[in-house]
Amino acid sequence: MDPVTCLTAYRRGAFPMDARGDADISFYIADPRAVLPIDGFRVPRTVARTVRGAGFTARLDTAFSQVVEACGGMRTGGEWLTPRLARLYEELHAAAVAHSVEVWRDGHLCGGLFGVALGGVFTSESMFHTAPNAGNAALVFAHAHIAARGYALWDIQMATDHTRRFGAVEVPAHEYTRLLEGALAMDVTFAGDA
Repeated sequence: MDPVTCLTAYRRGAFPMDARGDADISFYIADPRAVLPIDGFRVPRTVARTVRGAGFTARLDTAFSQVVEACGGMRTGGEWLTPRLARLYEELHAAAVAHSVEVWRDGHLCGGLFGVALGGVFTSESMFHTAPNAGNAALVFAHAHIAARGYALWDIQMATDHTRRFGAVEVPAHEYTRLLEGALAMDVTFAGDA
């Protein structure tokens, strides 16, 4: 799998998953598709209070490899973030397409997420935390950044009870395709302050 093929799949609404022993990386299209509405993002009060008082700071793209490795290490059994998929994300990061949102405290990386940015779409791939609420902080920091940069679509692929607390909704594939096409046409860059 090469970066060009991978990005073509993202532009068509597919996302990669891998499993040890498979001949190649596979792509999937979820129906319904989960998104975090940028204008409808909700931070539960207890989360906001905890994140504010936890001493977390946000950084972008300073520890991409560490974030991907930590995300891969959190999976067991049905692993999807295999070493070869991690290498593909490293290539996308080198091409300034894959990015990390990192949560630091006292000089230590304690949480974060990574994803792929194309046009006005940010697709979150995975998240990790090693400190309580650092995962919540990653979502809060990511939202603040992508909203400030002008992104129109935050794709999270599949909703969980956790992301629903922040406002995640599921949309039918045809609606997701419409949102994706509009957002891909935008000229938005990820670079900037966290």
